[in-house]
Amino acid sequence: MTSTTRPIRILVVDDEPDLLDLYELTLLREGYLVHTAENLQQAHQQLAAQRFDVIITDMRLPDGTGMALIHEIKSEHRPELCVVITAYGSAENAVEALKAGAFDYLTKPVDLRQFRSVIASAIASVHTATAPQLSRVGRTSPGRPGQQALDRLIGRSISMQALKDRILKVASSMAPVMVTGESGTGKELVAFAVHCNSHRAQGPWVAVNCSAIPETLLEAEFFGSKKGAYTGAEQDREGFFQAAHGGTLFLDEIGDLPLPMQSKLLRAIQERRIRPLGSALEEPVDVRLVSATHKNLAQEVEAGRFRQDLYYRLNVIDLVVAPLRERTEDFPDLCNALLARIAEESGTPPPTLAESVLTQLSQLPLPGNVRELENQLYRLVALGETHQLPGDAAPEPADKRPVQALLNDDLPTDLQAYLDALERDILSRALQASGFNRTAAATRLGLSLRQIRYRIERLHIQIPQHDDDNDDTT
Repeated sequence: MTSTTRPIRILVVDDEPDLLDLYELTLLREGYLVHTAENLQQAHQQLAAQRFDVIITDMRLPDGTGMALIHEIKSEHRPELCVVITAYGSAENAVEALKAGAFDYLTKPVDLRQFRSVIASAIASVHTATAPQLSRVGRTSPGRPGQQALDRLIGRSISMQALKDRILKVASSMAPVMVTGESGTGKELVAFAVHCNSHRAQGPWVAVNCSAIPETLLEAEFFGSKKGAYTGAEQDREGFFQAAHGGTLFLDEIGDLPLPMQSKLLRAIQERRIRPLGSALEEPVDVRLVSATHKNLAQEVEAGRFRQDLYYRLNVIDLVVAPLRERTEDFPDLCNALLARIAEESGTPPPTLAESVLTQLSQLPLPGNVRELENQLYRLVALGETHQLPGDAAPEPADKRPVQALLNDDLPTDLQAYLDALERDILSRALQASGFNRTAAATRLGLSLRQIRYRIERLHIQIPQHDDDNDDTT
């Protein structure tokens, strides 16, 4: 140990002597300096005497609760990270602790492998500004990758700055994060910024679009499968949880998961264990969960389409991304950044938008938000009309146009061909308005994702190649 390092100090608070000895011995073997307390009074005495890096506390103590200790740490702005141990099945206690500021939680009976993993994660998250370099466990503080991820969230509006500040605040804990916002607002970029500014930045980042996976494949995709688990399973295959072990698992469009899969996901979150398809054994997993949805999940819970207990577990910390219409002051920076990206793809100098065009763009409804704005800019550049907005740049939504305007004066001679042409026109307009995001277009037209996919294929509607990366189905 060099002069620039110091031992990691951990305080363990538990009133059961056998468990206290077990936790202490486990931590001592990891090379940490361990102090113990059997109640809140002894914990207060220890805290008054020195600083710690991590505090591990049982929820129920003879003279109070672990929650009181968390509140005390936070109210005094102490640097210690708190890990709470709760009784098995006490989901409400775990969520309450995370919302109060706990770094993470463990459930009894405590699995020692998981215990060591959680403590190592907590130590890795200790900020370098509040302590010298720590020994034993490596750490990645919010550095260049984290700043780069934040810089991708373009805008200087009050709402965008508040969002970036909140990302930095919540990134350091293990609490699940729910990112909400309309389609095309950049929810995945927000989730990625949380990952890049956390102690898991060097770990894997696994992004999953829940709406794009067939229901019959969900369990195998999420939890993996063993050789022979089903026809065609010729080898073991890891799932999303295994792939994200030690990092962050991003579940986009979480509201589209069917109820049976919601139940399996809830168990994986609570137990921190998964059972691959075809396996008799469970595997521990260590992931930070970040979810996103354009739906109002509270309403989905009321309608019985989303489990309340899963919503409760996922929505511990919320990050709300404002729609573009509420931050029009970000338009200049957004347009410049998007035009630079378009120019880089085409190998041409970045074009400049006329002020009049910028003003007109900022006044469009843009229900597809940033994704739709990007599509408009692609179109302007392709048509060479960066100095004048085309008259049809903002077509009236198809579902608002009167039926009479869609019909010719004469009756069609081929009704099916006429209806197909009408449906193709409506779908094309909805797709263009959503930046060719199938999920957003389907929602706008009152269709499911599978229904709009079928119609796109049947009507031979072409999706621009450059929008594939932005589509919810890829």
